[in-house]
Amino acid sequence: MEANTRGTGRLPAAFLTPGSSSFLDFLAEHRPELLPGHRGLPEGSVVEAPHGTTIVAAVFDGGVVIAGDRRATMGNVIAQRDIEKVFPADEYSAVGIAGTAGLAVEMVRLFQLELEHYEKIEGAVLSLEGKANRLTTMIRGNLGMAMQGLAVVPIFAGYDLDLGRGRIFNYDVTGGRSEEHGFTATGSGSVFARGSLKKLYRDDLTAEEAATLVVQALYDAADDDSATGGPDLARKIFPIVSLITADGFRRLDNAEVAAIAVAITDERLTRPNGPQAPLI
Repeated sequence: MEANTRGTGRLPAAFLTPGSSSFLDFLAEHRPELLPGHRGLPEGSVVEAPHGTTIVAAVFDGGVVIAGDRRATMGNVIAQRDIEKVFPADEYSAVGIAGTAGLAVEMVRLFQLELEHYEKIEGAVLSLEGKANRLTTMIRGNLGMAMQGLAVVPIFAGYDLDLGRGRIFNYDVTGGRSEEHGFTATGSGSVFARGSLKKLYRDDLTAEEAATLVVQALYDAADDDSATGGPDLARKIFPIVSLITADGFRRLDNAEVAAIAVAITDERLTRPNGPQAPLI
């Protein structure tokens, strides 16, 4: 950070000054230009950047599942077929990103650093509520970019060690946060995914049933939203599905998700609209 310390083997003074346990605060004080929200665009400019959708999450008995499709679009073009949109934030939480792909990935990496920095400085893990609040601050800091069309709208999910259950938080572009009970979805296909989740969700789902539920929801979203990619059996590209329980974060491997996707696809050959919810 400071030129006079380069090549001397000494840390810059900024690293030795007592301060906040927030990495964001540290960066804002010493290198504010590195924060995503501080990179303004020329007035009136419009940036064509890849966007990612759709993210879904659901609470089950013993934890929470969060999943995302793999498609990124730029206008009417598929920009990428295998983008990753679900990332571990730490051992007991994860973030699913919808919106401008490049900024979203950068925000996730910064969020991971924020949580790691806090743990190193304080010697304790931040509560799940505290993690959700930190993410609120980061999204609010990106509001200027969001107003220019570069929005990031994540879902934050985790296992609350204090309460002993999974929890889900949804956000808007201003950083407004709401806790969702049961399930939620965000992104361009969220309306269709939410309808699927509403139809099939139960309070007593197992982890395996919850994983199938979110893949069903992504399949329904892809059925009606061109920006959402369904399971690609030919290319072997499947949704990213992650479980968070008292044992921590676990991403299902490709074979596990493939088995779910193939079973769903086979079922849809005879019932294209998917499973039906009971009438009573």
